[in-house]
Amino acid sequence: MARPDKEATVRELSDKFSSSTAAVLTEYRGLTVKALKALRRSLGSDATYSVAKNTLAAIAARDAGIEGLDDQLSGPTAIAFITGDVASVAKGMKNFARENPALVIKGGYMDGRVLDADTVKKLADLESREVLLAKMAGAMNANLSKAVYLFAAPLSQAARAMGALQEAATSDPSLIAGAGTSVEAASAAPEAAASTPPADAGEETPAEAAAE
Repeated sequence: MARPDKEATVRELSDKFSSSTAAVLTEYRGLTVKALKALRRSLGSDATYSVAKNTLAAIAARDAGIEGLDDQLSGPTAIAFITGDVASVAKGMKNFARENPALVIKGGYMDGRVLDADTVKKLADLESREVLLAKMAGAMNANLSKAVYLFAAPLSQAARAMGALQEAATSDPSLIAGAGTSVEAASAAPEAAASTPPADAGEETPAEAAAE
């Protein structure tokens, strides 16, 4: 491969490392072209599967800030660059490897960590993003229903209490009549006191006349 081609390949691989959520390194020795096409189709839009030269992949990984993949870059290497759901891709590759033993999972990289083959396979046991979102939505709906019930219970109790009070007042108006009268009398008292004219200073009050 000419130098300009190598540089272009390194840039392409480096961009894939940088833009991927995770990467799974595999050995594909013995897989037919037909099998490789089937593997790429099984990954769908969640990942791209690229055959790479080890030396160029090592340089690209370092350019992307990834260290520690050198031990996994031996033998024929193809890398699944994951941009979608990691668990779905890992599950698909694990199932494909079960049916096609020529595909060997060597390890990978995710969230700043280099992963060994066993850890990558354990990712396949995780639930997919869609399943986790569905469970989260179900839990949120359940909590929302509980919250609505807790808010609705006191309101319904208050409504029943008001209804009972209204029925009692209809049967015996005196239950609430007194409260209105007291308020009116209290508000009228200051007005009556203010409307009474003060006694003239030169006039005798009835009490003074009696004293004389």
